[in-house]
Amino acid sequence: MKLQFCGAAGTTTGSQHLLEVNGSRILLDCGLYQGKRDDAWERNQHFPFEPAEVDAVVLSHAHIDHSGNLPNLCKQGFRGNIYATFATRDLCSIMLADCAHIQTYDAKWLNKRRKKNGQGEIQPIYDERDAELCLRQFVNIGYERPLPIADGVTLTFIDAGHILGSAQVVLDIVEDGRKKRLLFSGDVGRGNNELLRDPVLCDGVDYFIMESTYGGREHELPTQANEHIERVINRALERNGKVIIPSFAVERTQALIYVLHELTEAGAIPEVPIFVDSPLAVSATEIFRIHPECFNESVYEFLFEKRNPFGFENLRLIRNLNESKELNHFDQPCIIISASGMCEAGRILHHLRNNIEDPKNTILFVGYCAEQTLGWKIRNRWPEVNIFGEPFKLRAQVEILDSFSGHADHSELLDYFDGTHGPKEKVWLVHGEPERSHALAEALRARHPGGEISTPQWKETVEF
Repeated sequence: MKLQFCGAAGTTTGSQHLLEVNGSRILLDCGLYQGKRDDAWERNQHFPFEPAEVDAVVLSHAHIDHSGNLPNLCKQGFRGNIYATFATRDLCSIMLADCAHIQTYDAKWLNKRRKKNGQGEIQPIYDERDAELCLRQFVNIGYERPLPIADGVTLTFIDAGHILGSAQVVLDIVEDGRKKRLLFSGDVGRGNNELLRDPVLCDGVDYFIMESTYGGREHELPTQANEHIERVINRALERNGKVIIPSFAVERTQALIYVLHELTEAGAIPEVPIFVDSPLAVSATEIFRIHPECFNESVYEFLFEKRNPFGFENLRLIRNLNESKELNHFDQPCIIISASGMCEAGRILHHLRNNIEDPKNTILFVGYCAEQTLGWKIRNRWPEVNIFGEPFKLRAQVEILDSFSGHADHSELLDYFDGTHGPKEKVWLVHGEPERSHALAEALRARHPGGEISTPQWKETVEF
């Protein structure tokens, strides 16, 4: 077997790992690399392998850093199957189209500047038609349903508990008469999730490709810290203010909707209007409704007792731009959930512009914000920030709630590793910044001296 790390090695984005076995080439994930514009374009446009020579893709989940370059892979000649869970395929149907739309918009904006500077036009890596065509190559598989996908290779998806449809990839391989099991973790959830099932623990693992996003870091709050969000909302509403929540459109928004539904029904928070103002989040919420196979037991029971965990009387899902603009003039206490989670684009910018200078209001962060993003500056309570190029005073209250994180932290990753049984002869830590991967590697070496723990570099190839 040969394994080449084509992305998410030494960084957290662009997940791609190419496995060669028995003459077949199987690509694990095909994500977009996200970084400096020129570097990202170069990496995403040019694969370190020939797309037409790949026989199959196995996709762990729908997040763009894992799925986002699939349309480009197909555009450049890949004609094989893309294996994914049913929910992952459904989420990809909206997320890949959205990603293509953003690329097209960015290219038009950049080309205006380039034209003024006498430079030639640039093209998006792929467009919405490419995204649609790529969906035709998806083959859907349920959890725990083994399927042969290549000579001597059987694929089984097991739940990763990260987002809807997320999976760990189990490959049972027979090579030269020997049987081995390779596990690719994808992204691992924390467990005890508001919506999803806990990650399933795998047995008999010989080779292990494991994420390390939060190596060396612990989350401040446990999952299901609902009493915290209850306090934050009630304090804001007592001031007759609004609660503005920047949120990622997939999983984070749906978890919030469910928790707010529970708190409203229990009388823990008042029945104020709750708006979800993000077309992508609205579409994702509709997809969540049709995938009960991914829900934990309490949400599953809620679904059949009350029919819709993501819809209640004071909730309003907004797609239309004019309806979104009407919220600018809404002068009553309310909760507004809008994308993007890092406040770098989308309708959340308008809500921040209109509400950030009012001390009655609260801005509640429920997810990670990369350094120097607008969200990061507000989280760190900069006294003044720029929105649409104009300065605004930060007078609103700022609250941070990280219990909604979809990634296992350092201790949770160690527990996950310990619960994954087998000799684990070789372990490769991916999907983490170098400091994070090395911190997790040191901890794993101390508790697993019998195995080889390594942190591969981009384009590195190993044979085993």
